[in-house]
Amino acid sequence: MINTIKESLWTQFGGSIDMLKNAITLWPDEHWHADKTFFYIAYHSVVFLDYYLTTPAKTFSSPLSFTITKYEDAPREAVDDVIPNKIYSKHEMLQYLEACRQKCHALINNLTEEQLSARWIEKDGNMNYSVLEILLYNMRHIQHHAGQLNMLLRRKINDAPLWVARAKDAL
Repeated sequence: MINTIKESLWTQFGGSIDMLKNAITLWPDEHWHADKTFFYIAYHSVVFLDYYLTTPAKTFSSPLSFTITKYEDAPREAVDDVIPNKIYSKHEMLQYLEACRQKCHALINNLTEEQLSARWIEKDGNMNYSVLEILLYNMRHIQHHAGQLNMLLRRKINDAPLWVARAKDAL
């Protein structure tokens, strides 16, 4: 059963990462530095993909540096977010995304039943999930932002990548 779970996790998670990659790749180079909304959503997506794949969470370190900002006037509770320290190139973003994809593949490939139920806990304790749940949460987060990027692509160039049903590479 564990192999079926791992294979399904990978084909769907890998497909979500591929959709994010396709959106970033399609964004026109001439708009990369001009449209900070697209860049920021892409950056946020990749950094948090990496963060949620890091166990324990407190050991997280991004190769594309950022500053953490707390939004005290958020509509619900105070929210922390990452603000990139500069506009990184599309190439840097895609390299980082590929490294995260490999990290995700390795993590899922090496999972045991015990590791699936182990806890993934943020250092402040706000998030406390099983490894299985944080993987599903992470995949949903990626898909949410891939959808936002596709909407921006349709608005800007009237095009967007096709749906990716599953990762093409096996676990």
